Amino acid sequence: MLAFILRRLLQAVVVMLTVAFIAFMLFQYVGDPVTNLLGQDATPEQRNQLRADLGLDKPFPVQFAAFVGNAVQGEFGLSLRQGRKVSSLIAERLPATLELALSAAVIALLVGIPMGVYAALRRGTVLSQLMMTFSLVGVSLPTFLIGILLILVFAVILKVLPSFGRGEVVALGPWTTGLLTVDGLKHLILPAVTLAIFQLALIMRLVRAEMLEVLRTDYIKFARARGLPDRVVHFGHALKNTLVPVITITGLQLGSLIAFAIITETVFQWPGMGLLFIQAVQFADIPVMAAYLCLIALIFVLINLIVDLLYFAVDPRLRLSAGTGGH
Repeated sequence: MLAFILRRLLQAVVVMLTVAFIAFMLFQYVGDPVTNLLGQDATPEQRNQLRADLGLDKPFPVQFAAFVGNAVQGEFGLSLRQGRKVSSLIAERLPATLELALSAAVIALLVGIPMGVYAALRRGTVLSQLMMTFSLVGVSLPTFLIGILLILVFAVILKVLPSFGRGEVVALGPWTTGLLTVDGLKHLILPAVTLAIFQLALIMRLVRAEMLEVLRTDYIKFARARGLPDRVVHFGHALKNTLVPVITITGLQLGSLIAFAIITETVFQWPGMGLLFIQAVQFADIPVMAAYLCLIALIFVLINLIVDLLYFAVDPRLRLSAGTGGH
């Protein structure tokens, strides 16, 4: 187990160094930060002075080492667009993005898993067919279209939910949340459902397919032959083994929710990291883009590590394999 964790940590370090190198290359080949900061009218002396202050006059390996050292400390310099520290901007926007992504993930899991189980156990029924149709629509429609349709129905026609912004939030130290206010919850519903629909449909179809596969295995037939009730067979044996691939997909999709909430945040003007990244791309704000890239990579690495550890808790075969040295 310890050797497994150490291997994963070593892989994580390699991945993060690779991502850091890619992010660092943005500074080298996408625009000139000196020109962006000083403008076209700056004198050569001012440019040389700022270039020296930023360390851009040093050799490439020295610059990359300094970049990695600063990134480890969470420092990515100043935003070229706002003139503020990138770490402060990320700290302000991160709570909104995590709140949106985690809410969408909870909705997808709480709704997708039961729907997938029902569709597998009651396949052929009218409700099961309706669920499968919904899942097909959910994985086919683009996120921005789903968001616009929800805004049209619930904000424009019914006028029951707000269509943009985060609403009223409560500050818990450096953290802000809208989950503790009615207005914040109302503002969260539409973007969270929009972001969750694709994941919900994906989880439902995966659970259904895996459940049908597990129900055909020999140990399920043996469990039925022993006279175990359907409830024990379905939820004590079949569902538990179905959850192994579901954990993988859910973990990766949680990272995707955080990374690709850009469209949802843009449609609903949700003040998260995705909207900040879109604004940074429009302005060629390289420090913000580099920080976003490194942060998303770190989130994916951490989620993959957690998913790998959850395997040991869910699948006893993996614990046995680890205990015997993988043989």
